[in-house]
Amino acid sequence: MPAPDRPTTGRDGTAPPGWPEQVRPPGAPDWERTAIAWLYDLVPPEYRAHEVLRRYPVLLARFAADHVAAGLEAARAGWRTVRVELADELPPEAMEAAMAAYEREGARLAAAARGVEVVGGALRGDRWAPRL
Repeated sequence: MPAPDRPTTGRDGTAPPGWPEQVRPPGAPDWERTAIAWLYDLVPPEYRAHEVLRRYPVLLARFAADHVAAGLEAARAGWRTVRVELADELPPEAMEAAMAAYEREGARLAAAARGVEVVGGALRGDRWAPRL
Protein backbone atom coordinates (compact mmCIF):
# COMPACT_ATOMS: atom_id res chain seq x y z
CA MET A 1 0.00 0.00 0.00
CA PRO A 2 1.50 3.37 -0.93
CA ALA A 3 2.10 5.82 1.89
CA PRO A 4 -0.61 8.47 2.16
CA ASP A 5 0.27 12.10 1.66
CA ARG A 6 1.44 12.75 5.16
CA PRO A 7 1.27 16.18 6.69
CA THR A 8 4.30 16.99 8.80
CA THR A 9 2.24 18.24 11.70
CA GLY A 10 -1.01 17.40 13.39
CA ARG A 11 -2.98 19.53 15.82
CA ASP A 12 -0.27 18.74 18.38
CA GLY A 13 2.48 20.16 16.15
CA THR A 14 4.48 17.12 15.14
CA ALA A 15 4.42 13.37 15.33
CA PRO A 16 6.32 11.71 18.17
CA PRO A 17 9.72 10.08 17.58
CA GLY A 18 9.32 6.62 16.08
CA TRP A 19 6.03 7.50 14.40
CA PRO A 20 5.69 5.44 11.19
CA GLU A 21 5.80 7.49 8.00
CA GLN A 22 2.85 5.52 6.59
CA VAL A 23 0.60 6.93 9.34
CA ARG A 24 -0.61 10.49 9.40
CA PRO A 25 0.31 12.35 12.59
CA PRO A 26 -2.12 12.26 15.50
CA GLY A 27 -4.72 14.96 15.10
CA ALA A 28 -4.37 15.13 11.31
CA PRO A 29 -7.53 14.39 9.31
CA ASP A 30 -8.15 10.66 8.94
CA TRP A 31 -5.06 9.72 10.97
CA GLU A 32 -6.87 6.86 12.74
CA ARG A 33 -7.75 5.23 9.40
CA THR A 34 -4.10 5.31 8.32
CA ALA A 35 -3.03 3.96 11.74
CA ILE A 36 -5.45 1.04 11.51
CA ALA A 37 -4.39 0.22 7.94
CA TRP A 38 -0.73 0.26 9.01
CA LEU A 39 -1.40 -1.96 12.02
CA TYR A 40 -3.24 -4.48 9.83
CA ASP A 41 -0.24 -4.52 7.48
CA LEU A 42 1.89 -5.75 10.40
CA VAL A 43 -0.22 -8.77 11.32
CA PRO A 44 -1.26 -11.91 9.43
CA PRO A 45 -4.15 -11.33 7.02
CA GLU A 46 -6.34 -13.72 9.03
CA TYR A 47 -6.52 -11.09 11.79
CA ARG A 48 -8.88 -9.06 9.56
CA ALA A 49 -11.54 -11.70 10.19
CA HIS A 50 -11.77 -10.81 13.89
CA GLU A 51 -14.58 -8.30 14.36
CA VAL A 52 -13.23 -7.33 17.78
CA LEU A 53 -10.01 -6.01 16.20
CA ARG A 54 -11.95 -3.87 13.71
CA ARG A 55 -14.15 -2.55 16.46
CA TYR A 56 -11.35 -1.76 18.94
CA PRO A 57 -8.21 -0.36 17.28
CA VAL A 58 -6.44 -0.28 20.66
CA LEU A 59 -6.80 -4.06 20.78
CA LEU A 60 -5.50 -4.31 17.21
CA ALA A 61 -2.43 -2.36 18.36
CA ARG A 62 -1.95 -4.87 21.18
CA PHE A 63 -2.18 -7.81 18.76
CA ALA A 64 0.26 -6.06 16.42
CA ALA A 65 2.69 -5.41 19.28
CA ASP A 66 2.63 -9.08 20.25
CA HIS A 67 3.07 -10.24 16.65
CA VAL A 68 5.95 -7.85 15.96
CA ALA A 69 7.67 -8.77 19.24
CA ALA A 70 7.49 -12.45 18.33
CA GLY A 71 8.95 -11.74 14.89
CA LEU A 72 11.74 -9.66 16.40
CA GLU A 73 12.63 -12.43 18.85
CA ALA A 74 12.62 -14.95 15.98
CA ALA A 75 14.98 -12.75 13.94
CA ARG A 76 17.30 -12.36 16.92
CA ALA A 77 17.27 -16.11 17.58
CA GLY A 78 17.95 -16.83 13.92
CA TRP A 79 20.85 -14.40 13.87
CA ARG A 80 22.35 -16.04 16.98
CA THR A 81 22.00 -19.61 15.74
CA VAL A 82 22.18 -19.72 11.95
CA ARG A 83 25.99 -19.95 11.81
CA VAL A 84 26.04 -22.96 14.12
CA GLU A 85 23.01 -24.74 12.69
CA LEU A 86 23.78 -24.32 8.99
CA ALA A 87 27.57 -23.89 8.92
CA ASP A 88 28.08 -27.17 7.06
CA GLU A 89 25.21 -26.60 4.63
CA LEU A 90 25.78 -23.08 3.32
CA PRO A 91 28.72 -21.51 1.53
CA PRO A 92 30.28 -18.50 3.28
CA GLU A 93 28.64 -15.96 0.95
CA ALA A 94 25.19 -17.42 1.67
CA MET A 95 25.89 -17.31 5.40
CA GLU A 96 26.92 -13.65 5.20
CA ALA A 97 23.80 -12.86 3.18
CA ALA A 98 21.67 -14.68 5.77
CA MET A 99 23.26 -12.69 8.60
CA ALA A 100 22.66 -9.43 6.72
CA ALA A 101 19.03 -10.43 6.09
CA TYR A 102 18.50 -11.18 9.79
CA GLU A 103 20.04 -7.81 10.67
CA ARG A 104 17.81 -5.91 8.22
CA GLU A 105 14.73 -7.77 9.39
CA GLY A 106 15.62 -7.14 13.03
CA ALA A 107 16.03 -3.41 12.37
CA ARG A 108 12.72 -3.30 10.46
CA LEU A 109 10.88 -5.11 13.25
CA ALA A 110 12.48 -2.97 15.97
CA ALA A 111 11.29 0.16 14.14
CA ALA A 112 7.84 -1.38 13.74
CA ALA A 113 7.74 -2.16 17.47
CA ARG A 114 8.55 1.48 18.27
CA GLY A 115 5.88 2.58 15.81
CA VAL A 116 3.25 0.28 17.29
CA GLU A 117 4.04 1.63 20.74
CA VAL A 118 3.52 5.29 19.79
CA VAL A 119 0.55 4.62 17.49
CA GLY A 120 -1.09 2.48 20.18
CA GLY A 121 -0.52 5.26 22.69
CA ALA A 122 -2.11 7.81 20.37
CA LEU A 123 -5.10 5.51 19.83
CA ARG A 124 -5.45 5.35 23.64
CA GLY A 125 -5.47 9.13 23.78
CA ASP A 126 -1.85 9.80 24.76
CA ARG A 127 -0.70 13.19 23.49
CA TRP A 128 2.84 14.08 22.64
CA ALA A 129 4.35 17.52 22.87
CA PRO A 130 7.81 18.23 21.48
CA ARG A 131 10.41 19.30 24.03
CA LEU A 132 12.06 22.63 23.49
